[in-house]
Amino acid sequence: MKVTEVREVPFGEWSSTVLHLREEGYRYFDWLTAVDQTDAVDDAGFDLVCHLLDVREPRKLTSVLLRTRVPDGVAAPSLTGIFAGAAWHERETHEMFGVDFDGFDDGSGLGLRPLLLPEGFEGTPLRKSFVLAARASKPWPGAKEPGEGHESTKAPGRRRVQAPGVPGPEWGPRGVES
Repeated sequence: MKVTEVREVPFGEWSSTVLHLREEGYRYFDWLTAVDQTDAVDDAGFDLVCHLLDVREPRKLTSVLLRTRVPDGVAAPSLTGIFAGAAWHERETHEMFGVDFDGFDDGSGLGLRPLLLPEGFEGTPLRKSFVLAARASKPWPGAKEPGEGHESTKAPGRRRVQAPGVPGPEWGPRGVES
């Protein structure tokens, strides 16, 4: 059975902890991403998450999940000097969350640049503050709340709750019928 240890890492020890774990045997870099915690009451920012595996014994894989909080607007140390495979993940995290990485080097000399989104795309779509325009300009086809979705059914409804990232009904194009 594979067991994953979860470790909270102080921000200032992020890259040194990853380097230490690589030297300890966690030589397989699996993935890196972020979680938007900018709405946290204390210590708001982004949780940077990295998953490493020790594959020396294939029948007994061990893994570690590292997490650190990166304050919004502060660059995180890049892991590309420790694991070259971190480059793709750091580019994706930069593009989707807006997290910068100090010392990023993928060997191209081009730095952090777009990876997945079309040219000219503005914004960071995985941030909680990003407005989901498609949900604002076109009604959702199914029922979201009890009593919605079928005009013939007049079941009692609940108070509508505005989900994070979904703009109010006043946002979007005017005079366009769907």
